[in-house]
Amino acid sequence: MAQLFTGVSMFFLVFALTAVAQGFETDTIKTSAGDLKITFIGHGTLILSCAGKVIHVDPVSQLADYSKLPKADVILVTHEHHDHFDLKALDLIRTSKTVVAASESCAGQLKDFIIMKNGDVKTIGGFKVEAVPAYNIVHMRSKDVPYHPKNVGNGYVITFGDRRVYIAGDTENIPEMKNLEAIDIAFLPMNLPYTMTPEMVAAAAKSFEPKILYPYHFSDTDTSRIVELLKDTGIEVRIRKMN
Repeated sequence: MAQLFTGVSMFFLVFALTAVAQGFETDTIKTSAGDLKITFIGHGTLILSCAGKVIHVDPVSQLADYSKLPKADVILVTHEHHDHFDLKALDLIRTSKTVVAASESCAGQLKDFIIMKNGDVKTIGGFKVEAVPAYNIVHMRSKDVPYHPKNVGNGYVITFGDRRVYIAGDTENIPEMKNLEAIDIAFLPMNLPYTMTPEMVAAAAKSFEPKILYPYHFSDTDTSRIVELLKDTGIEVRIRKMN
């Protein structure tokens, strides 16, 4: 086996076998920096791997056995809610070389990390990472108190060679989405009352026109609705196990 697979190839083989063993779906996207492998852990949790580097997004230990998953080169945390931010999972995949970037709302619990605020752009692990707004306009926890207030959580746009991936975090179809440029792959949340209806997701997608849309964080929402709403738009909707 070692004679057939070396370096990055061996890395991806081991990673793929580990993902399959835990029952996770994976997609592979071609980029100018090499294959981008997306592993769909569930809910709002993903693993993105490219050029021999592993990026964990919102790792949560209830969704996977993180002791058996690859260590992180980069960890991105969108915000402080427990279904996105889990110190147990972080501790299992973090090493002395791991770079953790998170919203400032995580500062009370998380140490030794890079704070990213809306509008920040940094090179992390060799990849360009942009923090973009993520918040509610319509859905409220109580009167005038949104589930996700403005200027607290992040979405992230990560550039892998010639491909740009937008991971929206917990948000609605906010006006700032119209400013997103050249998004190849988008992850948009779709569950009530915390994020978006399928109609809101469709409006969001139409505002910046990603090539591929993955609804995620969708709980028991009927995913066939977003497929129908974006039919004939040129946006490819891919449904994976991300409820």
